[in-house]
Amino acid sequence: MKRWQRDYGLATRMFLTMFMLFVVYIAFIGVLSYLGLPLIMILLFAGVMLFAQYYFSDKMVLYSTGARVVTESEEPGLHEIVSRLCIEADLPKPRIAVVDSSIPNAFATGRSPNKALVAVTTGLTQRLDRNEVAAVLAHELTHVKNRDVMVMTIASFFSTIAFFLVRYLIFFGGGNRREGVQIMIAWLASIAVWIISYLLIRALSRYREFAADRGAAIITGHPSHLVSALMKISGSMDRVPTDDIRKAEGMNAFYIIPAISKSSIMALFSTHPPLKKRVAALEKISREMELA
Repeated sequence: MKRWQRDYGLATRMFLTMFMLFVVYIAFIGVLSYLGLPLIMILLFAGVMLFAQYYFSDKMVLYSTGARVVTESEEPGLHEIVSRLCIEADLPKPRIAVVDSSIPNAFATGRSPNKALVAVTTGLTQRLDRNEVAAVLAHELTHVKNRDVMVMTIASFFSTIAFFLVRYLIFFGGGNRREGVQIMIAWLASIAVWIISYLLIRALSRYREFAADRGAAIITGHPSHLVSALMKISGSMDRVPTDDIRKAEGMNAFYIIPAISKSSIMALFSTHPPLKKRVAALEKISREMELA
């Protein structure tokens, strides 16, 4: 197994983002408690929803993308690449799936390394060479190793509560003026928490992508392979039918590069860093490897 190097600058930024989320959420709990809302019931409701999302994330993603789990006899090349990468990353081999889609992309899901699944689209395997496919899969396996599904689920817990309150709290008018004021304050606090947490969670997601890029570079030993893959995937997006892009946008948080149509608001609040910054970070890692 290759030495798993740590990027302390990136780790610090992720820690600070999580800390800011924690502060926002503690303040949110304080406001709801002060206003006398049934906090336990709200927490239980959101907890059940997020637990279901976390526990069944692999099944939900398979269903929503149309991904099909493939055996070693069906896709021996993919299985060989993943097996080799798992040895390098010290991971149990995940299930492998293929998505019949013209969009060149890949994703990983699953609540733990033992329950993980990695998937590639047919568009990816058709456009990338073997080394580039391996680099992309190494990126996805790093998400598995870093338990990113668990991290992002935990990070979004109170954001989900705030979103629920924003949508439904305003319809529950108080029995008197005082209760009406309390509900309005809680609603405004929920809006503020949802907006702030929305931006912080997307920043955290972008940091997790940088970390996965770094992990892929370490696992494969060739950062340039991932650079080449990212450039090809990004360059291919303009040739993908617009309807296919729009259908895939709901899965952007999972993909190695988001599928974004020109009209999409997700371009403004992306879950992924700009390609230029990712390439620059990988080139820096390449220089570090040459000096090591």
